[in-house]
Amino acid sequence: MHQDEPLVEARIARLVRDRVDPAVLRRSAPVTIEAWEVPGEPVPFDAAVGETYTPFTVGSHWGGRPWGTTWFRVTGTVPADFGTAPGTTAELLVDLGFTKRQPGFQAEGLAFRADGSTIKAIEPRNDTVPLEVDPGESFELWIEAGANPDIGGDSFQGATPLGSRSTAGDDPIYRLKALEVVERDDTVWELQQDLWVLRGLMAELPTDGTRGADILRALERAADALDPDDVAGTAADARQVLAPVLAVPASPAAHRAIAVGHAHIDSAWLWPVRETKRKCARTFSNVLDLMDRDPDFTFACSSAQQYAWIRDEYPEVFARIKQRVAEGRWIPVGGMWVESDTNLPGGEALARQFVAGKRFFLEEFGIDTPEAWLPDSFGYSGALPQIVRAAGSKWFVTQKPSWNETNVIPHTSFHWEGIDGSRILTHLPPADTYNSDVSPADLRRGERNNKERGTANTSMLLYGFGDGGGGPTREMVGAAHRQHDLDGSPHVTLGTPAQVFEQLEAELPTPGVWSGEMYLEFHRGTYTSQIRTKQGNRRSEHLLREAELWAATAAVRLGSEYPYAELEDAWHTVLLQQFHDILPGSSIAWVYENAEEQYARVAEVLEGLIGSATTALAAGGSGSGTGTGAVAGTAGDAASVVRFNASPVAAGDVTALAGSVVHAPRPVPPVRSGDRFVFDTGVVTATIDAAGHVVSFVDHATGRDAIAPGAAAAEYTVFRDTPNQWEAWDIDRAYQRNGTVLSASSVAIAGDELVVERSFGSSTLTTRYSAVQGEPELSVETEVDWHEHQKLLKLAFPIDVLASSASSEIQFGHIDRPTHQNTSWDHARFETAAHRWVHVAEPGFGVAVANDSTYGHDITRETRPDGGITTLVRESLLRGPTFPDPNADQGHHVFRTVLRIGASVLDAADSGYRLNLPVRSVPGSAEVAPLVTVSSPQVFVEAVKLAEDRSGDVVVRLYEGLGGRATDVGVSFGFDAASVSQVDLLERPLERSWSAGEPVVLTLRPFEIVTLRVRRA
Repeated sequence: MHQDEPLVEARIARLVRDRVDPAVLRRSAPVTIEAWEVPGEPVPFDAAVGETYTPFTVGSHWGGRPWGTTWFRVTGTVPADFGTAPGTTAELLVDLGFTKRQPGFQAEGLAFRADGSTIKAIEPRNDTVPLEVDPGESFELWIEAGANPDIGGDSFQGATPLGSRSTAGDDPIYRLKALEVVERDDTVWELQQDLWVLRGLMAELPTDGTRGADILRALERAADALDPDDVAGTAADARQVLAPVLAVPASPAAHRAIAVGHAHIDSAWLWPVRETKRKCARTFSNVLDLMDRDPDFTFACSSAQQYAWIRDEYPEVFARIKQRVAEGRWIPVGGMWVESDTNLPGGEALARQFVAGKRFFLEEFGIDTPEAWLPDSFGYSGALPQIVRAAGSKWFVTQKPSWNETNVIPHTSFHWEGIDGSRILTHLPPADTYNSDVSPADLRRGERNNKERGTANTSMLLYGFGDGGGGPTREMVGAAHRQHDLDGSPHVTLGTPAQVFEQLEAELPTPGVWSGEMYLEFHRGTYTSQIRTKQGNRRSEHLLREAELWAATAAVRLGSEYPYAELEDAWHTVLLQQFHDILPGSSIAWVYENAEEQYARVAEVLEGLIGSATTALAAGGSGSGTGTGAVAGTAGDAASVVRFNASPVAAGDVTALAGSVVHAPRPVPPVRSGDRFVFDTGVVTATIDAAGHVVSFVDHATGRDAIAPGAAAAEYTVFRDTPNQWEAWDIDRAYQRNGTVLSASSVAIAGDELVVERSFGSSTLTTRYSAVQGEPELSVETEVDWHEHQKLLKLAFPIDVLASSASSEIQFGHIDRPTHQNTSWDHARFETAAHRWVHVAEPGFGVAVANDSTYGHDITRETRPDGGITTLVRESLLRGPTFPDPNADQGHHVFRTVLRIGASVLDAADSGYRLNLPVRSVPGSAEVAPLVTVSSPQVFVEAVKLAEDRSGDVVVRLYEGLGGRATDVGVSFGFDAASVSQVDLLERPLERSWSAGEPVVLTLRPFEIVTLRVRRA
């Protein structure tokens, strides 16, 4: 026969566009609209309904300025003949002025009943509200509409003022397009869904295959059966024509997709946290409405923080969620407080994500979530598998590695092995999206991308509008039902994540293994963007450590009250800010205005707690306990000062985790030598030249110079930084081709410091070098007044070692990354994350670069003309992206870096801990013995606190930090212990325990985390 397929397809496309789609809504009737514009921030329903409402007409502006809120009171009567004919339904149609963008990135609304209960959300592709009255009856409902601007547009580039209330302007951005009662033709709607699935399936089938041809001709016959002038009257006939091709069953061997309703809601991104709370209420109301209508529909939702918001601000919605959780259709997943970043949070913070999240799910729902759930984070730390295991979970879901620019992880379902050897069964949904619409294209891509096909033919399909929320729609659920058993399509079953993993466990008795971090070959700028927030996170993590340690010490030693509530609130705040679009620096300005306010509040609270505890301890219990701890040196060195060391390593003469009456370390002033300046600590000698660079750093014990011959350390370079896309997220390799080394305008001695001034463009840099007697370190403080955009500032240290790999601190250990570029994987890993230190070494000699707030690094090596090898360590200090915050990173910043000679990573850890946990000097005279001591220098105490259940038990978390087995490690306690037990992160007992008086001796595998719970006698 003649080949007319393109013509038939064009005919079907026009028929759907011009006839079927418009016929879904038969007719409409007007309603009465009144409105109240909220003058400031959003208000709850109870407050809104008491305000004065004025008449409002369709076509008028609403919302006031961007980010404004308008409440609409909608009253009317459903016409007596609406929804009475078989296959018709009366609904309320609301168009707030939607654009073609998807839900979550523009105006949104939430409909309420008169009693304050929510009905469902109103969004661009989910724009109707059920009317819960019969034809001829009157109704009243309320709509809270948010005038959220579409900040991202289609390009996610370009400076925009819309990201802050202070710069967004006062001009309204939305007009109400429609608000009316409509009569929906359910039969036409069903035909619309039939056509959507079949047309999508046909596009995925071979062009010369029988099944595709069958569908095409069935569509052609359906078009013949459908009268374009009477779609409503002939839709059933068209559906009858399509029924046979929709009834052809799938092959028994077809791929199995378990479809899980989902709504990945970013806890902040192109909207502030306050808007996320409303997004959760809207999305969750949508989900509950769908559950009321479809008994097979299931929904998975992570992030305890989001549930907590709903519990506290929308209790009626939360009660309905709890009911559905109890039924097993609403599945809390992930067990974390938020879907956090995993590159940047410290070890204890990442552990607390699970402690806080899983506690919430256990207490509120009685559910111990078996999986970690991070579809959208920007890379995955090699420490995560052990943390997941230690939290009592065993599975992991992510999707983001599919975004890799260069390489593809060779598995879909596999064991992910962490740095300690822990393994968790991991699944990367192969449709490569967590926002599927259950289209045949998504299902086919999932089948095609399943790298375990032929062995494990099951995968997870996450469907629903996400990022900005919205969740699944009735159209998506309809598509899932149609493709449950449909020839040419994978089998689609509405199910749960647990069903996926249980099936994978059966199909994959010996999964493939991916070992170490899952580095994302994309979004490398997230290690550096919005540095103030990163500094706030780093400081908050260490203040929390100090506050818990000294509060626990005061509770045990003095019987002081432990500040459980204040610490929990501070932790929850810090954990929220670690969300994967806040801490990485990829959100709008408003988010960072909030974050900086929150970090300041947390610091004030924690400094108060630390001050109270250390003051009381320094006084031996006789003090008032209301003092404020001072940073080292500010209180002098008299015998009446107690120096508190919260780090797990000794700081000068102060024991780890203790307070001592000792003198402060003595600074070493710089000495001019010709046109150079020298610091000699008695252990190392650092020489700075007239250009303000470190040209020599000699170890007295070996005579070796750590600085490569002819090179300059502490060198600042400003690079162009204009990535191809995703500006705040990305650093592209091309930056390396264009850099300007900054020269000094002055170098001068100022007391015990050497001060170097530099400038670039509109920015100034001040470097302050200092050193301490007896230490193998040189301190480099960088103060920057930064006013550059699309620039990258790096600080370089060329080290004279042949380091085949560089050790970078991550949570509870470190990871070794190659310094060469043998493979495409190495080549793509050109910017990496480290926590407090990096270490490069040859056997017997090494150098550490420690920091107090820097995460981004690049570490490479090259051969010099003299045959020697230079390993170059560079810190990424600052960027200046213009989207989504046009003023990101602008202003005043201070960075502290330590250059240290030390053969082992333990030396690097020593410097990293001391730099981030400076000794505090507090007036007093009482020695404060540590609550816990560990016999092995390779085992670090990461946390000392009282138990989460408020029993008063002491909890100690420690880990092996060298990367080797630690045997016969004695753990001693500075108080009488009734018993000691090893517990998981949630402080639940494991098998091992010790009775009173029995020595606690441990053997730890490399990087193993151990948590001990001590019941006090």
